[in-house]
Amino acid sequence: MLLYKSIMKKLLLILNLVLITVCTQGQIHTWMKPNATTKITTAQWEVNDLVFTVKQKTAEPFKLSMFAVVEGDKGVQRIPLFYNGDNNWVFRYSSATVGTKKYRLEGDIKELAGKTGTIVVTSNTKPNRHGGVVLNPKDSARFYYEDGTHYFNLAFECDWLFALDYGTGKIDKTNQLLSLVEENGFNQIVMNVYSYDVVWPKDEKLVKYPQYEYGGREDIFPFLGSNSKPDFSALNTTFFQHFDKVIAKMHDKEIVSHLMIYVWNKNVNWPDMDTKADNMYYDYIVKRYQAFPNIIWDVSKEALYYNRATKEYISERITRTRALDAYKRLVSVHDYGFCKNHPNEVDFLSSQNWSYSLYNNMLDVKKEFPNKPVFNIEHGGYEKSELQVFPGAYEDAEVCLRRNYLCLFAGVYTTYYWQGASWNVIIHNPFELSDEIYKPRFEYFKHMRNFFETHPFETFKPMPWFNMSGYNLTNEADGIILMYVPKDVYNIMTDYQISQKFNADNATRQWFNTLTGEYSPVVKYDNKGIGIWGDRPWRYQADAIMIVKGLKPKQ
Repeated sequence: MLLYKSIMKKLLLILNLVLITVCTQGQIHTWMKPNATTKITTAQWEVNDLVFTVKQKTAEPFKLSMFAVVEGDKGVQRIPLFYNGDNNWVFRYSSATVGTKKYRLEGDIKELAGKTGTIVVTSNTKPNRHGGVVLNPKDSARFYYEDGTHYFNLAFECDWLFALDYGTGKIDKTNQLLSLVEENGFNQIVMNVYSYDVVWPKDEKLVKYPQYEYGGREDIFPFLGSNSKPDFSALNTTFFQHFDKVIAKMHDKEIVSHLMIYVWNKNVNWPDMDTKADNMYYDYIVKRYQAFPNIIWDVSKEALYYNRATKEYISERITRTRALDAYKRLVSVHDYGFCKNHPNEVDFLSSQNWSYSLYNNMLDVKKEFPNKPVFNIEHGGYEKSELQVFPGAYEDAEVCLRRNYLCLFAGVYTTYYWQGASWNVIIHNPFELSDEIYKPRFEYFKHMRNFFETHPFETFKPMPWFNMSGYNLTNEADGIILMYVPKDVYNIMTDYQISQKFNADNATRQWFNTLTGEYSPVVKYDNKGIGIWGDRPWRYQADAIMIVKGLKPKQ
């Protein structure tokens, strides 16, 4: 009998270990029924779900509050748990610091309150993982990662990403699209938690490609019921379980989710503002996704458009976010008017500007807010696709690329839109389609990203008085000038301006092709006095950047 009990005890121990480790698949490491003796080890910035199952079913679980109080060498966090269906409560955790962390649960559920445990956090070993996006007091106008590396915010809009693969149990199409995003240098996706359908007319050709239509689906809804027949009494945990996979896959690929919690113009049947259902939804998003290092909060797309929300409501949502978010992720609002009038409430300025004089407008914003990052979240350039979804003001690929460069040369970060992925249509496999179907020019942005890794964006500042017939970024400390020159410019004049500030006796000159990523040979910078460079490569063929190095500031 004693031998039997000993064997059974060992089997139960093994079974417990299996329950704890069997779910460490995918990108969220899941620990089932952890207890005070469970050995939980994780690396910096890895996401872990500690799942606690209660015996008694709760009638209204979304109204309850549970927190994990986590103590370590760097202080204390009070992290909210969230309900995940089937009597399961999840403590989702990641850490930017290494060391031993002790946690204790507290809150409304007596069965869970008082549970304790230990988490050991080891150093990150993934080369391209740098933590969450933060502000740097030493360089407050730029984005940085938690490890101090600059974050070159190059975004890709894909509002309906939540719907790709929904209901299949897989994320194959999502992974395929995210791989294209990653391979071509984008490191952020501007996205909605949920959208229903577009309000403008749809391309008649969409009937030929129903596999790419994701608008108007009644089976996808974050609440119970459906968008047309909502039940706001509770949330749909199945929706969020799929969304977890999307955000986790983005985290695996080091792609930031610029997460817009609301959108007003996509026919969503939202609960009324500041009702119990509205607050339940908003709080749940913040509780469930704050542990992901790749999260940036955005209260709403076009927050003060459409006469839906007030500035007081948006301000309250920001306060609400900061109160619940134990990780202090960055917060902004997709509304420049709000950001401009409430700069102390947001971490960075979001600008939506379609004007033809984009560069000057972005330069003005940068001048007005020199100590905050500025992000052009929508500049009216929506590259064309086989299906016309929303052409905006500009759809030519080179023009759209130029508008992104104009933002960068004004010193602000930028976003790319492709009509085949930004809204209800998601063509996840554009390069597998037949040759006669238009292919997006994602590679232009791969070249852009590579260029600004070679010439670190954070070391340059716009000097518009150098512009003449191009656009200037200057790194004074290292003696480097970048001149962005549109292809239709005949001559680029720079020498007079350069000679006023720098000694160019030992300087060199080189050109970069923005369409191909090609560099011209490096040659000696030949100061011509009036500086008319009519002999540059790719004139009338491609926008190019002249790179002048080896300049010495004049004393």
